[in-house]
This record gives sequence, C-alpha cells and structure tokens, in this order.
Amino acid sequence: MAVEQGVVACPDSAKRWIADQLLLNLTRFEAPLLLAHCTAAASGDWTTLQNLAAQHRASRETRELHQESRQMGYSLKQLLSDLPELDEEAHALFATLSEPGLAVAWALAARAWHISPQDALAAWLWGWLENQLAVLMKTLPLGQQAAQRLTTQLMPLLDLAQQQASARPPEHWGSAAFGLTLASMAHERQYSRLFRS
Repeated sequence: MAVEQGVVACPDSAKRWIADQLLLNLTRFEAPLLLAHCTAAASGDWTTLQNLAAQHRASRETRELHQESRQMGYSLKQLLSDLPELDEEAHALFATLSEPGLAVAWALAARAWHISPQDALAAWLWGWLENQLAVLMKTLPLGQQAAQRLTTQLMPLLDLAQQQASARPPEHWGSAAFGLTLASMAHERQYSRLFRS
C-alpha cells in the first residue's frame, strides 16, 4: 500500500519508512513484548507467558496483522511439535492456546533451542528487516544491490532498537502507529496485494 500510494518510491523513502516502523513502532511495543515472551519462556513462567500471548493477540489492530501472527504462530507450532527439543511443559502450553501467535511460538522455539532472550530478539529484528527488504525488492522494485546498501545503512538501527526495547519498562510499552494501521487496513482490500506481510 505504501508503494502504491507513493509513500515509498525510492531507496531513501524506503529507508525512512523502515526506520520509522522500527524505531517508532517495533522498539516501543513489539520488540519489548517479544523479549518478555522469550524471558518468560526461558524461565518457565507459564502464567506470565499466557498473559503476554493474550496481550499480543489483543494488540493486532487489523485483520491482516491478526492473520499474519496467527498463521506464522501456527506454522512454527507445527514445526516445533514434531521436534524432540520441545519439552513437555512447552507442549502443554501450546495445547492450551487455540491460536498461538508468532510471539509465543518464537519464545517457545528459543526455549527449545536454548537461545537466550536477547539473541532471540536480535534474530527476530533481523528477520523483520530482511522481510521488509524482500517485499521492497518485489514491489518497488528495488534491486539487490540497493537492498544490500539499505541493509548496511539500517543495521545500526537494529542494535539501537534492541537496546531501547530491552530498557523499556512494561508501563511504557505501546505505540500509536496510526499510519501503519491505516496502511494495513487498506492493504487488506488492495487489488495489487501480493502477500500478507
């Protein structure tokens, strides 16, 4: 939608769009919430993890964001359920969640593979950036060299996002990404929509 409306039209505007999403939205809510999921899963704090999963599910502002989280959580649950690394407590938690979202599934994957909460957050941020650039290469179009330059330019912001998210106390979690929410709502009905992202 941002490409179709001309908000993102070149590498510079793409960099601004991604940096704004990262620092004004993800760093303020998504990233600290994901880190809390990973911390609760690592310590086996199942009540907190269930509460965080409910908070994450309730925070999906649009049908598209809800479906994205639900589908990715379902897929990760399917993968983990067949692996011996997932312990019985994590299996039991999965059984209580009718629609596990990405955040809780990610946290349980980190637990299964003994990935620290901070490393799990870093991997999630990197995956998010990589997905954003993959979308741009298909829709803008943005060539691979331009995407690589953007990756290099945005990498320091990933470190900054992780630091800020890690230091953000729960009472200050939240963002009001109205533009992103409106773009997501419009994207749900967009004729040229290629994929849910």
